[in-house]
Amino acid sequence: MDKELTNNTLHSVFYIFAFSTSEIGRIMILAAVLLIYFIILSGNLLIITLICLDPRLSTPMYLFLCNLSTLDILYVSTTLPKLIYICHTGDHLMSHPTCLAQLYLYLWFGNTEAYLLTAMAIDRYVAVCFPLHYSLIMSKRVCVLLAFPAWFMSAINASIMTSLSYNLKFFAVVKVRNFFCDIKALITAAINDTKPLWKLIFVNTVTVSLIPTSLIFASYTCIICTVLKIKSSVGRWKTFSSCSSHITIVVLYFGSAISLYMTHSLEQDVVLTVIFVTLVPMLNPLVYSLRNKDIKQAIRLIIHRKTSSLL
Repeated sequence: MDKELTNNTLHSVFYIFAFSTSEIGRIMILAAVLLIYFIILSGNLLIITLICLDPRLSTPMYLFLCNLSTLDILYVSTTLPKLIYICHTGDHLMSHPTCLAQLYLYLWFGNTEAYLLTAMAIDRYVAVCFPLHYSLIMSKRVCVLLAFPAWFMSAINASIMTSLSYNLKFFAVVKVRNFFCDIKALITAAINDTKPLWKLIFVNTVTVSLIPTSLIFASYTCIICTVLKIKSSVGRWKTFSSCSSHITIVVLYFGSAISLYMTHSLEQDVVLTVIFVTLVPMLNPLVYSLRNKDIKQAIRLIIHRKTSSLL
């Protein structure tokens, strides 16, 4: 029986089932997802382009932001194109290898975002608490040492979780109650004992979330203490506002991530997953462009150059 289940698993077909709607509802979802995907791609590509073209944005903070924008594009491209395809064609089926590949990329890019946000918090800590030594401390070598482990450690963690998911057993047709192959949806659909894996996911979520959140909390505790020592209220506000964009993204990301992986309701999972996958990548360029003076100046400079070349 076990062998039969294993063979079925290897040839399982996954039915991606998240939204049960009419034809009109499917078209509305398709239009909404296309709009969200366009906003995410155009916004993050704009940030990357500005940072690459404007020499004034070649500081560690913007190098991390460029990493984050690149990551956001890769992150949503793991899930949204398949959802667009499903809404357009009505074909909900996905093979077992494709499902695991999507799961791996989703976990890799999702975990990397947590560590990159941590690296950005450390950068803000050095900028606020050690402004005179900032350029010396945050050298290009240090930036690489902060950014590279974020990608590398997340890739290892994603490999472990995906390999554990590979050992799950399914029937020939598996109904995945989400809009992509999320690990919680796969475990729920599995027919073998999944209690150990549930416990591992809980421990992994706590670990992956706890280390970055602890470092971010410690960084901002030091930042707040430093800001409070500034005598000028204008100086305090100016210093703290330089961190406001990052704080906004951190709260949105970790708030939705913790809510998602600490709940057990499939209905809530779909809603929280949509928020988790789309909200931060969509708001990230908006938050940084609307609340960042350097980004707005770079946009004005690019527009001025384009209009001058056309005249």
